[in-house]
Amino acid sequence: MITEEQILRALSSVQDPDLHKNIVELGFVKNIQISPEGDVSLDLVLTTPACPIRDRFKNQCESILMHLGARSAVVNLKAKNGSEKSSPAPNFDNELLKGVKRIVGVASGKGGVGKSTVTANLAMALSLAGARVGVLDADIYGPSMNIMFGVDSAPEVFPDKTLAPVEVKGGISLVSMAMFAESDKATIWRGPMASQMIQNFVHRVRWGELDYLLIDFPPGTGDIQLTLTQQCPLTCAVVVTTPQEVALADCRKGLAMFDSVGVPSVGIIENMSYFICDGCGKRHSIFRSGGGERISKALGVPMLGKVPLEPSVADCGDLGMPAVLRYPNSESGRAFADIAEKTICAIAQLEHSGNVLHNFNFRFDEIPLEEAS
Repeated sequence: MITEEQILRALSSVQDPDLHKNIVELGFVKNIQISPEGDVSLDLVLTTPACPIRDRFKNQCESILMHLGARSAVVNLKAKNGSEKSSPAPNFDNELLKGVKRIVGVASGKGGVGKSTVTANLAMALSLAGARVGVLDADIYGPSMNIMFGVDSAPEVFPDKTLAPVEVKGGISLVSMAMFAESDKATIWRGPMASQMIQNFVHRVRWGELDYLLIDFPPGTGDIQLTLTQQCPLTCAVVVTTPQEVALADCRKGLAMFDSVGVPSVGIIENMSYFICDGCGKRHSIFRSGGGERISKALGVPMLGKVPLEPSVADCGDLGMPAVLRYPNSESGRAFADIAEKTICAIAQLEHSGNVLHNFNFRFDEIPLEEAS
């Protein structure tokens, strides 16, 4: 008869390649059941249902159990619920965020780098990988997520003045300022009014159970950004840039802002990184090249990936269907899927290390700039 001790000892050979520990050490193995006939079942409780190697874990575990002599082996893949957070984020007293495991800020130091497009596609890629995802469009003055997802409806508002997000393509939950404003009128608000609206978004939305809530930050490092970092229990941030030097300078400012408020940055995404010619298939660096790597190396922040400059991405944004959903096999679609996988792994490493980045608030002119070959 196989014993639970034997099972745990054998399964300790299954290593998580990102966390550099085995699945028993990490506490993934739960609820081991052994029948008198030798049938074995157990739960493998992962940090996220979108774990990119979940099937490999399942197959390895079932194979090990059969080699131990089990008559049958069943490994049930599960994920932690919202109350089982392992995130290093501070514990804010907000009942409506209790079911949200991870809150990720997607930011840029400047506008025009395609941050909202990246946010929409990253959210969709995470959803397609099996995660429950929400998006908060926090750009008060220039909201665009309603266009990115093709939404023209408003959230349901309850008598207690809380609201339910709108479900969009891919089962993603969405709240945007665009749902509360007339599309042809500008939002002309002073800073305190905009900050108050952000607080309403943070404290009055019924997000429910989510694996990832992505917050599409407005560009810059002003009142709204500070309100978000102070009022919302951010797990981490990712920063979007383009290869131009002016964008890289602002990218550094965005990274420094998060570091100064104790929010770890898990990666940099370089958007509009290159263009592939339809005729010759050659890559062209429209906005120079290598900038993302220089920032990554200088500040010690991982490079999550590069997204090409592709007309279909812009077209999909206008059509209300992210490119990763409409054209999953395109160069951009594959890039976003890979970035989502790396983001999942980076957040998992952060959660299990409990560490945050050291201060990297260097002067921009101290960053080594090498000419692209």
